[in-house]
Amino acid sequence: MKIIKTDCLVIGSGIAGSLYAYIAAQAGLDCVLLAAADLNDCNSSLAQGGVIYEQKPDYKTLLKDIQTAGCNICNDEDVLAETAEGFAVIEKYFINDFRTDFDRDARGNLLLTREAAHSKKRIIFSKDTTGKAMISALQSKLQNLKNLKILQNTMAVDLLTLSHSSVNIKDRYKPLTCFGAYALDTKNGRVFAVVAKKTVLATGGAGQIYKHTTNSQNAYGHGIAMAYRIGARVMNMEYTQFHPTVLAAGQGRSELISEAVRGEGAVLVNAQGKPFMGQYHKLKDLAPRDVVSRAIERERLKTGSDCVYLDLSSMKPDFIKNRFPHIYETCLEAGIDITRRPIPVVPAMHYFCGGIWTDGCARTSIRHLNAVGECACNGFHGANRLASTSLLDAIATAAICSRADIEEIKDGGFYIPQPKDWKAPAAVADKNLILQDISVIKNTMWNYVGLIRSGTHLRRAEKILRHLKNEIDIFYQGCRITPDLLNLRSGAQTALLITYAALMNKNSLGAHYRED
Repeated sequence: MKIIKTDCLVIGSGIAGSLYAYIAAQAGLDCVLLAAADLNDCNSSLAQGGVIYEQKPDYKTLLKDIQTAGCNICNDEDVLAETAEGFAVIEKYFINDFRTDFDRDARGNLLLTREAAHSKKRIIFSKDTTGKAMISALQSKLQNLKNLKILQNTMAVDLLTLSHSSVNIKDRYKPLTCFGAYALDTKNGRVFAVVAKKTVLATGGAGQIYKHTTNSQNAYGHGIAMAYRIGARVMNMEYTQFHPTVLAAGQGRSELISEAVRGEGAVLVNAQGKPFMGQYHKLKDLAPRDVVSRAIERERLKTGSDCVYLDLSSMKPDFIKNRFPHIYETCLEAGIDITRRPIPVVPAMHYFCGGIWTDGCARTSIRHLNAVGECACNGFHGANRLASTSLLDAIATAAICSRADIEEIKDGGFYIPQPKDWKAPAAVADKNLILQDISVIKNTMWNYVGLIRSGTHLRRAEKILRHLKNEIDIFYQGCRITPDLLNLRSGAQTALLITYAALMNKNSLGAHYRED
């Protein structure tokens, strides 16, 4: 078995993982970055709306908005630390060093927009492809770092721990410690090991365990599942945020219609063309995401229609084409000219507010295992994420974590044993069985653990998923590893964790809503 040795192993190539690798490698550390597919195939590149940035920070007002959206269970200390760090990172790296193409006025000043649940304009953006602009600018710099090894089409399989993965049997008596991971080269099917002083999970969310999602194709909760399997603490798993507006057309990943569209004046209307958000919240179309999502679902059921509509008639055609070029072209490909007719929209699973517990430096409950970005939970988002905080959270935690690791690695004292060889079964998994089981997970989560939950539905989901996971675990042990099989294994574990958490929490809060 091939073994790669490095200072830092980063699992995930989104904006959090890429920024961590950039900062650590710039500081002289050897880094290995695993990308499950292409380097830019991640949730970060799909982010449309923007990122919060204030040149003259008003932390008090921002904290209030984040807490309001998060139902007042956000971690105040972490929110303040991350917002300050995030603003500094945007200015130092994305504005000055990377020269990200943010929209500006004629004088060169950054343009600002407003999104749902924000009390004022404080979001900078790059048209309607902000995430793509930011991560492209960052990843173009990664190629120049000689001490950074980027492995594309490579999926982490399992984390290495002293208690389970060391050839020295006596290492089981040491504290629970991570020292890297087994990884699968998806091109040739071979498994190898990467041993590291620090392992960073930056695997993103888990949207693909739902039937409808805005997430990238590899978002099955891999990092959460891997961390949980070795005993890491997870939390707030029931807070699965649904984006209110995705295009109700086409197949596969749902195309996001950014909240910024409503921020610029678009209005939700029902099948009869009547605005309805005023019946559900005082902020109307700019209410928090969970409120808007449930309102759309209720209005859809009330009118017996498959979707509701987003009316952009208050905007001039030229403004729409210039401000939202990606959304305009995407809808046009689906046969919808949004300068002439409203967009048919439905909610879809979008962002995971829970995840692997981390402290203020992105440390998990396992020694030398860190988590950054969407797969981590430090209390920033509470029960429901405020719009345009995802990129801010990702870059802030990445910067904080990288600096802490740089200092700790300089101090030395790491024990890295020889990992056990990987033993792969010869049997080839039946792909039809895998796809069927993934379909069961997606439909179960959408129908029973979705926008509106109940004890009856959750208990049904728990029985289905518990039985399925037991079958999958047996199936997995007897088959050669493939990307689909890894997706199934991680998806089953993450889905069950969400369901357990939702079943135990009988109080509706934010993204977790129980009708009973």
